[in-house]
Amino acid sequence: MSSSNPSSGLVVPHTLSVSGKLLAAAGYVFLRALSATLRLHLENHDKILQSIGERRIIFALWHNRLALSLPICRNIFLATQPCRRVVALISASRDGAILSELMKHYGIQPVRGSSSRRGGQALRELVSFTKKGYDVTITPDGPRGPKYQVQEGVVMLAQLTGMPVLPVSVKIHPKKVLASWDAFQVPFPFARCDVRVGQPVDVAREANQEEREAKKLLIEKSLMDLTID
Repeated sequence: MSSSNPSSGLVVPHTLSVSGKLLAAAGYVFLRALSATLRLHLENHDKILQSIGERRIIFALWHNRLALSLPICRNIFLATQPCRRVVALISASRDGAILSELMKHYGIQPVRGSSSRRGGQALRELVSFTKKGYDVTITPDGPRGPKYQVQEGVVMLAQLTGMPVLPVSVKIHPKKVLASWDAFQVPFPFARCDVRVGQPVDVAREANQEEREAKKLLIEKSLMDLTID
């Protein structure tokens, strides 16, 4: 359920009932079993990891590839750099509550919010976590789209934190494409998942509106260049 405080204007994200927590636990078991069968391949693996080094990163992945975000973080980036800690921006909606609980099972810290609900609060919380050394993972076209259009939140986060945005996409084959706004992609067991990573995009702290817009378009183009449906 969710609630709000009319006097303060604060929006409280949806929380889970016991049945919701059990559903999230079941989803974790299912996703772990599925991800164990996936053939994850990071193109230019050594070069990418070397270019990142120990820099804190904002990982940007399209919303319809969200099912692969946890296996990618766990089996590629965290497997080779276990000292990294990750915080993820998750919608404040009821569906987001389940995903948030699922993230916790993976050891990823969720922050609840989106452009339409609790956005300013979530942005401040993300910045706070980055000051503690966390990386961030974000779906720049979520949670409502339009599909494959980067929203300004990821650019603002990069500007406030000084952390570069790392565009990440993945080609999944074979897969099931759902009839959702983003054509959400679910890999079949034993699917091959080719993870493609672009060049980091930095946003200057003193960037003006025109420069932020240019960076947003650059991130969007980089993600589209990596994306094969």
